[in-house]
Amino acid sequence: MGKVQVLEHPLLQHKLSILRDKNTGVKEFREIVGEIAALMCYEATRNLPTKEVEIETPVATAKVKVLAGKKLAIVPILRAGLGMVDTMISLIPSAKVGHIGLFRDPVTHEPVQYYCKMPPDISERQVFIVDPMLATGGSAIAAIEILKSEYGCKSITLMDIIAAPEGIQAVSEAHPDIDIIVTAVDEKLNENAYIVPGLGDCGDRIFGTK
Repeated sequence: MGKVQVLEHPLLQHKLSILRDKNTGVKEFREIVGEIAALMCYEATRNLPTKEVEIETPVATAKVKVLAGKKLAIVPILRAGLGMVDTMISLIPSAKVGHIGLFRDPVTHEPVQYYCKMPPDISERQVFIVDPMLATGGSAIAAIEILKSEYGCKSITLMDIIAAPEGIQAVSEAHPDIDIIVTAVDEKLNENAYIVPGLGDCGDRIFGTK
């Protein structure tokens, strides 16, 4: 069974407060999204398997630990998910990146796919789907389904900065095997399926399109 992990680290909560502020400008907003993603990545990879190898330091022989097991992949949901990728790659340079383009139909609020491109060995990798906001859960459910059914992925973790309870419930019911990592679970969705109190449209605030 998947689990829901809410990261309550003080640094994360402080940075999240800056994102929520409507007066935070595009440059700072974009930078903070990346910083939060890096801190989340640090926590999300805490239990990655390691193996012991022997190396030579300038002084002596040393037994050290290196990553073992599955390689990693990062899959942002376009377009807001792109804001979380670069800092994660800086921590995991060997990770490959896939992209899923989904937009939410303004009337039905259902996800519509417009782009999908994955590394050829994605099924062999531990996949982190990243998207700053988990609102209705529709995009996340669709992305997980694509990775499972079309690419054969078996090890998937969903990473969102802010989630609505409705989104967490929807993903957990549709894909009960998926772990979800967030920094905050907000109050609810409003009538337009926006997270309350949330931070507005994350894609617009990252890219300055509104």
